Amino acid sequence: MDPRKLLAEALGTALLVFVGVGVATLSFGFGLTGQSPAAGIVATALAFGLIMLIMAYAIGPISGAHINPAVTLGFVVSGRMRITEAVAYWVAQIAGGIIGAGVLRGIFATTDFYSTDKVGLGTNGWGEGVSFIGVDWVGAFFIEIVLTFIFVSVVLAVTTKLGSTAASGAAIGLALATVHLVGVAVTGTSVNPARSIGPAIFVGGDALNQLWLFIVAPLIGGALAAVVVWFLYSGKSSEVGEDLVEPDVVEGPAAGQA
Repeated sequence: MDPRKLLAEALGTALLVFVGVGVATLSFGFGLTGQSPAAGIVATALAFGLIMLIMAYAIGPISGAHINPAVTLGFVVSGRMRITEAVAYWVAQIAGGIIGAGVLRGIFATTDFYSTDKVGLGTNGWGEGVSFIGVDWVGAFFIEIVLTFIFVSVVLAVTTKLGSTAASGAAIGLALATVHLVGVAVTGTSVNPARSIGPAIFVGGDALNQLWLFIVAPLIGGALAAVVVWFLYSGKSSEVGEDLVEPDVVEGPAAGQA
C-alpha cells in the first residue's frame, strides 16, 4: 500500500479534529459564543463542514479523504475497498484523531483557567449535563446511526461514476455540516469514531465510558448506508452497478482507493 494514503488519512483526520473539535470547545467550553447555544451549534457545524470540504479536495486524489472509519467501512461493505486496506486506514484515522485532539489539549492547557473537567474537549456524550436536551443512551444511539447513515450515503452516492462531479467535495462538506446542525444539541454529533476517540482519551471519565456508543453506532450507520446506496444505484445502470461492487472507483474527492 502507498504510505502516502495513510499519511493523508492521518493528517486529514488530525485537521478535522483540530478544526471541528477546536471550534466546538471554544464555543461551548470557553463560551465564546456567549449564552446562545444556537450560535455555537452553527459555528461547530460550519467548522466541521468546511474542513471536510477542504480535505475532500486537498487529499481526495491521494487517499479518497475518508478521514472517518464509518466512511471506510461503507466502502468495504459496498465492495469498493479491500478489508486489508481498510484496516490500515482505520489505524491511520484513529492515530490522526488522537494527534489532533492532543495538539488541541496542549494549546488549551497553556491558558490559566483551562481544565478538561470545566472546559472539556468537544467530547460526545449523552445524559443530563452533557446533552443539551438530556437524551438518554437509546436516543443517542439511534440519532448517531441516522446521522451517520445520511452522511455516508452522500459520500458513497457522489463518488459513484453516475454521481461524481466536480462539486462532490462540496456536497460532502455540506452533508457533514447539515448533520451537525441536527446532532450537536443531542450528542455533540460524532458520525465518526476517530473524531470521538481522540478527545475522549484526553478527557477521560464519562467521555471515555460512553465512547463505545460513538464507535458502534456510526459503524452501523455507515454499513447500512452502503447497503442502501448499493441497492439504489445498482438499479440505475449496469455501469454504476459495476462501480459499486468493484474496487476500482472514480478518483477524486472522497473516492474509495483500491
